[in-house]
Amino acid sequence: MKKYSIFLLIVIFFSSCKENQKGKIESAQNIEVTQNAKTQEPHPGKVIMERECYLCHNPKAKMADRFAPPMEAIKRHYIDSTVSQQEFTEALIKWINDPETETKIPAAHKEFGPMPYLPNREDALIQIADYIYNNELERPEGFEEYFKSSHKVGTGLEDCNCYESPGPEKVYGTIGMAYAKEAKKALGQSLTKAIQEKGTVGAIGFCNLEAMQITDSVSLMKNAVIKRVSDKLRNPKNKATPKELEYIDWFKEVVASGDEIEPVVETKDGEVSFYYPITTNALCLQCHGTPNKQVLPETMTALNKLYPNDMALGYDVNQVRGMWSIEFYSDK
Repeated sequence: MKKYSIFLLIVIFFSSCKENQKGKIESAQNIEVTQNAKTQEPHPGKVIMERECYLCHNPKAKMADRFAPPMEAIKRHYIDSTVSQQEFTEALIKWINDPETETKIPAAHKEFGPMPYLPNREDALIQIADYIYNNELERPEGFEEYFKSSHKVGTGLEDCNCYESPGPEKVYGTIGMAYAKEAKKALGQSLTKAIQEKGTVGAIGFCNLEAMQITDSVSLMKNAVIKRVSDKLRNPKNKATPKELEYIDWFKEVVASGDEIEPVVETKDGEVSFYYPITTNALCLQCHGTPNKQVLPETMTALNKLYPNDMALGYDVNQVRGMWSIEFYSDK
């Protein structure tokens, strides 16, 4: 009986050693979560990450000053729906301990070079991993659009070009497009609601009174000047400048040819000018199509009342009705 007890103790000892690493990670995670909930203090992993990792991975860093990809980009390469927190934690520790070879983001390795070896306490890395895995991270402005455009459909993240130096035209084009989409979304949601509640005729009043206020509101949030301009005016306030008219004519040629549409980006003295066409769809034709055909008589009556000098009629689908003209400051 005594020999059997000794044998049993040996088995238990080696089994516990095998699980020690896993248990250590899980224990540290549970302790930090419990302590954080009790004290309402910032997550310790966030504090360490911002103090140490953000020296190179700061999401607020200017493009020209960036030494490494932002942490959100790293998170997306290491974590998907199949990766558990335990697996991510182990992968992070492995990478930090061998940055020369252990990486799932070869594009960043190629662009920025291997991360220098930095001795870190394992408990600190566990805390950082816990915060990254369970929380949303701060993202650079325009990150979402740029990240999506940098990954080819049907290929893995390892084949991405999201860390290659894209040049200012690509970077600011992505930011400008994000601003345009934000304004378009805000306008579209309000217009759809107005049509549902008041019908097409009632929605004309919305466009007359509120459309410009919505774009101004988005402009304020983005610290930019966001305008919709046109060569065929309905609202005189949307009149295009001579330079904008040239770009509208050029976009008309591109759309008519069926070529891929790319935004036009200009930079001068720290300011960025972004231009991108606004094209028509079937919904637009209710107010911008052929009078008394797509545009019903009652709609024409309302348009003539609010816009006596209206020129924004006679469009078909997929035609250039105007253009986004956006100005913002560069981060250079």
